[in-house]
This record gives sequence, C-alpha cells and structure tokens, in this order.
Amino acid sequence: MSVRIGTDVEVAAQKLRAGELVAIPTETVYGLAANAFDERACLRIFEVKRRPAFDPLIVHVRGRAQVDELCAEVPRIADELMRAFWPGPLTLVLPKCAIVPDLVTSGLDTVGVRHPAHPLAQRLLEALEFPLAAPSANLFGQVSPTTAQHVVDQLGAEVPYVLDGGPCAVGVESTIVGWEDGRCVLYRPGGIPQEALEEIAGRIDPAQRRVLPVAPGMLESHYAPRTPLVLGDVDALLAAQRGKRLAVLAFERPREAHALRVLSPRGELAEAARALFAALRALDASGAELIVAECLPERGLGRAINDRLRRAAAARREREGSSGPIA
Repeated sequence: MSVRIGTDVEVAAQKLRAGELVAIPTETVYGLAANAFDERACLRIFEVKRRPAFDPLIVHVRGRAQVDELCAEVPRIADELMRAFWPGPLTLVLPKCAIVPDLVTSGLDTVGVRHPAHPLAQRLLEALEFPLAAPSANLFGQVSPTTAQHVVDQLGAEVPYVLDGGPCAVGVESTIVGWEDGRCVLYRPGGIPQEALEEIAGRIDPAQRRVLPVAPGMLESHYAPRTPLVLGDVDALLAAQRGKRLAVLAFERPREAHALRVLSPRGELAEAARALFAALRALDASGAELIVAECLPERGLGRAINDRLRRAAAARREREGSSGPIA
C-alpha cells in the first residue's frame, strides 16, 4: 500500500469513517488521526507509532459543544481557558464520560481534549460525526513532524493518506493542563505560554511526577533524534568534544561546526519554536556523531522548546544507561 499526500478533506473523512488512519495538519505538529470511538482504529495508532499502551492519546474536537459529549465535568476555569485559547494549542485534561474508550485514555478516568486551530483540521472535524484521537504522526519518542513529508519519511505506507496543510505554524506540541485537588497544574509546556494561561487561571504549578503519565508527552525520554544530543553551554561542549563531527543547534548565534542550525537569528522564540523539529531532523541527517544544543530563555515558548530538548537529551542518557545530569 502506498501513501498518498493530498488536500482533499472528503477523502480524509471517508478513510476515517472506514476505520483507517489519516495524518492531519494542526497548528502545532502533524497528528496521526483515527475515530476516537473506534477502538480497533485507535489500536492501530499505537501499533503504527510503536507507542506504549500506557501513554494516553489527545482527542481533537470540533468545538466546545463536543466537549460535553466526552467529559463528565468541566471546571469553570477550564471553560474560561477554552474561551480564551480555543481553537489553539491548548489541551485540557478533564474527567471522561463512558463513551470515550479506555484504550484512548490508557485506562485513566480523564481524557485530554483540544480544538485545533488549523483550518484543514477544523474542516475535517466539522465533516465528521466523531472526534479524532490524534497524537503526533511519528514513531514513538522520535522527532515530531511539522510537514506532510516528515510524516511520510517516518511512517511511510503505514498511513494511507496524509492531509497536507503545509508547514505547521507553531511547531511544538500543545500545552497540556489539568486539575489535581482543585488546582490547575501543568502537565506539558507547549504552544500556549504558561504566563498567558496564568493571566486567566492564576498560578499553575507543575504536576507531580508519576511513574506512568496522566497526559501525553510526560515521559522523561521523548522527542529524540537518532543522533545523540547533549544540552548545555554550546561553546564549552564544543571545546570538550573537539575532534568529533559535531552538529550545533543554536538559538540565535552561529558557531563553527560540521553542521549548524540557528533557530532564530532575530532571537524570536516563536520563530525558534516553528523551526525546532525541522532543525533537529536536518542535524540528525547530517552525519554528525553528536548534536550539541543550547537552552533558550526560560520564558514563553522558550519553556516548551527547552522541555523538548531536555527530553531529547534524556533519551541519549537512557540509551547509554546513565541517569546523571545533563552535560
């Protein structure tokens, strides 16, 4: 079976109604979508991504009204956040109704819901009678796709149709928040800066670490290229690793290296977020022995970028059997 890339929403809708998978564009990254009520189709998501069954899926909805079909309870603050940031890169983890299959939520009594902002994704959801379970359209733990071709490069013929919406505008996954003991907590930094959320929700604390995730993207080792990545002071890392073929992922200032990607020469965090995953893919394909990356300012979208880089570096330590600090 060959993969087809196109822009026909009705073709995508027909395949999803038939229980097939479709890769869809969102403003964050491309998602691997299935009918959220079809357990067999959702199981196929886990199989194609090689995703562990304990990692829950985000459910994409056409709007606020559909949330009431999926969620047993919606806190007042959740409604306020939806009004402020939907459609957009914000996922809310809420108590689920029985209609949501346990497979989608990994057996949890909560479900992550999101209303994407991409116009093609919105048209598709409006055309369907069901919401879409749709994690990122990549192999589990690897770099997320921000173009249709990225999906094909990783998943190939496993996905019969890729709905091509062009490059993703945000470039990092959605921010995920939930509620614990009545408090709003952050499960994953992402496309909506924490500062913007706190203007509405008040203080948002990091969720307590768990052995198993309660939302997607909570595993320590994630978003990783195949080439080992270290994170820290780039100049010091270059000096320490002299003699190796090094690739550099820099925020705004170039360095001499075997391969180089500068996320934003203008020092803009939004531009850096859009460029992040494509830059990691390019450096991964450069033939370098090691990718050295620097942290961005720990504010706004910089938090989300740093989160992805820390998890990519954690994947290297995991492969090497080390639990030490980031280099």
